[in-house]
Amino acid sequence: MKKPLYAAVFLLASLSAYAQQPQSLPPNAKKKLTHDVYDGWKEIPDKQISPDGNHIVYALNPQEGDGRVVIYTTKTAKEDSVRRGADITLTDDSQFAVFKIKPQLALLKDLKRKKKKKEDMPKDSLAIYALKTGVLTKIPNIVSVKLPEKQASWVAYQTESIVGKNATPKGKAKKESETNGYKLVVQKLTGQTKVEFGFVTEYDFSKFGQKIVFSTTGNDSTLLSGVYVYDVATGNLQSVFQEKGKFKKLSLSQDANQVAFIADLDTNAKTLVRLPKLFYWKSGMTTAQKVVDESQSFAPAGWLLSENYQPKFSKNGQRLFFGTNPRPIVQDTSLLAEEIVNVEVWHWQDKKLQTQQKVTLEEDKKRSYLAYLNLIDMKVTQIGTKDIPQVSLDKEIANDILLMTTDVPYSQEHWDWNTKRDVYLFNLNDGSKKQIAKALQGMPSLSPNANFVTWWSLSDTAWFSYSVKMDKLVKLTDNKAIKWYEEDDDHPDLPPSYGMAGWLNDQEKPLLALYERFDIWLFDPFLASKPVQATLGRLSKTRMRAVNLDTDSKFVDLRLVTTFNETTKSEGYAKLGVNAKGVWETKKLVEEACMFSNPIKAKQSDKIIFTKQNFQQFPNIYLSDLSYKTVQKVSEANPQQAEYLWGTVELVNWQSIDNKPLQGLLYKPENFDANKKYPMIVYYYERNSDNLHNHIVPAPIRSYINYSYFTSNGYIVFVPDIIYTVGEPGKNAYNCIIPGVEKLTSQGFVNKDRIGISGHSWGGYQTAYLVTQTNIFRAAEAGAPVSNMTSAYGGIRWDSGLLRQAQYERTQSRIGGTLWEKFDKYVENSPLFFAPKVQTPLLMMHNDDDGAVPWYQGIEYYAALKRLNKPVWMLNYNGEKHGLTLRKNRKDFAKRMYQFFDHYLKDAPAPLWMTEGLPMIEKGINQKLELNK
Repeated sequence: MKKPLYAAVFLLASLSAYAQQPQSLPPNAKKKLTHDVYDGWKEIPDKQISPDGNHIVYALNPQEGDGRVVIYTTKTAKEDSVRRGADITLTDDSQFAVFKIKPQLALLKDLKRKKKKKEDMPKDSLAIYALKTGVLTKIPNIVSVKLPEKQASWVAYQTESIVGKNATPKGKAKKESETNGYKLVVQKLTGQTKVEFGFVTEYDFSKFGQKIVFSTTGNDSTLLSGVYVYDVATGNLQSVFQEKGKFKKLSLSQDANQVAFIADLDTNAKTLVRLPKLFYWKSGMTTAQKVVDESQSFAPAGWLLSENYQPKFSKNGQRLFFGTNPRPIVQDTSLLAEEIVNVEVWHWQDKKLQTQQKVTLEEDKKRSYLAYLNLIDMKVTQIGTKDIPQVSLDKEIANDILLMTTDVPYSQEHWDWNTKRDVYLFNLNDGSKKQIAKALQGMPSLSPNANFVTWWSLSDTAWFSYSVKMDKLVKLTDNKAIKWYEEDDDHPDLPPSYGMAGWLNDQEKPLLALYERFDIWLFDPFLASKPVQATLGRLSKTRMRAVNLDTDSKFVDLRLVTTFNETTKSEGYAKLGVNAKGVWETKKLVEEACMFSNPIKAKQSDKIIFTKQNFQQFPNIYLSDLSYKTVQKVSEANPQQAEYLWGTVELVNWQSIDNKPLQGLLYKPENFDANKKYPMIVYYYERNSDNLHNHIVPAPIRSYINYSYFTSNGYIVFVPDIIYTVGEPGKNAYNCIIPGVEKLTSQGFVNKDRIGISGHSWGGYQTAYLVTQTNIFRAAEAGAPVSNMTSAYGGIRWDSGLLRQAQYERTQSRIGGTLWEKFDKYVENSPLFFAPKVQTPLLMMHNDDDGAVPWYQGIEYYAALKRLNKPVWMLNYNGEKHGLTLRKNRKDFAKRMYQFFDHYLKDAPAPLWMTEGLPMIEKGINQKLELNK
């Protein structure tokens, strides 16, 4: 898979911000990065700014260990922190930060070693931090926490009564558990008022926090099993439904006067087919009424209410949406295990491959088909069907028109990953359905007020708009003056678009904002007037993209745009607006050689927070406002970086063998000396030059090399871009990489006898191919490589269940035809068939649960090289997939890969695993990472 480019925006830091940078140590006092530094290197996984802009709250966590929540006051630059904080929520009134406090990691590990039971392990605590006073309230033994989506002045949480549970004799009293429920506390955030309810199984606030609905298994005659609503303002507890059973998927209307829930009233736990029922209640009713059950007549015969779909009220409270599903097929419980036949029948007309069905099995079991209850006349209508299963509700559930899509008619086209779909509109007012597109290769979207449907059609390489009211389809773009498809896309397939910014308005004078390569254009969806170019980025080769400052708005905000210069990679911000003459114009605010995150704006002020990074600078948090006149640095995550040797990065340019201009990244060690000769690592994955300003923290590797570690340890790292032509992926890699390497070696600072290459997945394939074509590399590492395109072509991507054919014909492998149409190209681009030519020592990592590239591809190459007596090692981390996820495995792979390159490129002693191997009898006991001295 292609690595995502980091979304980047740009801001200018003031001199005072730079003054806060950690002071550098003398070069000879700095240390090299080692594997021991990983755990303590910190990250900022969560950052928020209060609505009034007066406080910034963020999590600061080491890669392994106990982190903390930091509370920063913007007016005074003072900060406070709470150890082990996580899962931050800031209230709409800017008064409180609510988060969890995790138990100490060292304590948890110690208790696990002592084989403590789950119920005896320490629990999370709840933290309520008053932002204005700094007063912290802690509540122990938290099971769950919820706040209203808006206007939160109350918090609800469940606690586990640890002491009471342990003190209660067995069998004498009802105990708290996931089945029986836990104590629910509904508390005013100021701590002045709270109320408790026992044995609560589920609960939820209304959107604006007026009321909370909960279900309970009951504790005594004062609180019977059932569903209740509690009004936080009046303190009134209202019984909604009282009966024994299981209650789930509780839902309150936006005005908090209506409740819906799903009930299973069958108390026999052994019943195989459950018969859930939908209940509805509104203020004034004495008890909820059953509105949908297994006797329904609105859906296909035998269908049941889905227990897996959360009922949802429309914004106006006049409709209740819910799910249905076919009656499940259950196993005959009278059969013994040895009597059950487990066989898969792969039918040539299967709508979905058996492998796809296996991947989506649990999802399919829980699949729901949308229906709704009209709460005015209590009529029920089924919307989704097996033939048209996908139905989209808008975020606010406010529209009368719904978008429906189906890929069912085309689901047998397993060799094409560009899904085709038919598109329909469903009218909730009259229950009518209308088809508006057939076999569309694209994803349609409904405008905010459901007046238009827009889509990019791959087959037409054009944008379309459809007017719901006028039943009119308009082709908006034609690619004559401007290319609306990705110009640099080099796959033998239909190119994607540059995307859509969104709607400025979809009612009176509707305007749709679309992206081309550089600029934003505004379209009348009827094309009654000419499109308007809102930005002017093309002349300077600067991409401009809208920034979403108001996450609650349905419409796009064009006040601020990001800028990215394709030539220099500099980034920035520009102000966008209409001048006094009615003309759109941009005003550059900032531009610099850095990478920035999209800003997060305070809802009630112009203050924003963002991160700023480059190779040498960690993406710390900065504070500014929409004028960007001053910038204040907020965080300093890793001051210890100043103690270590780091490096620099620069753009390099060269031409491919077939004379195509190329760019790449060149990372050099700190205190680089052009008169010295350095070992060099070459890493590649399609195009990476746009990532010039990406910061790389020292971390154990998932699949690809850590540039910072290599430069700190005296290596040069070269990351070349690769461009492709149809049918020549291996040759293209050679034509692009080798001239780049030769240009660098000709400059004298690269030791031409100490060059290594590394790549993973698609990069791993290119490594496997390159060592069959050249001997200029001293050592090579290939992660999860395809080695034989002929055998891989007919395989399965096990994580998705899809056939691999499309990957070779149209997508990343770029062969451009089927195996029988382009047989010679499949062979020419397969490293396996040229294994006798390999002279380079090769390290592979290919795991036995890889769901993207079947690990037998690694085995084929390993087996061939082993038989040919070539130096080859293959690491298989049992149970891991395409890239390593377990931290212990990532650390292990980092050590082995760096040992491998240090041995061949620096003449370091080889570790025992390289010289002796690792016998299965020693697996997990002796890792043999010691150097063979």
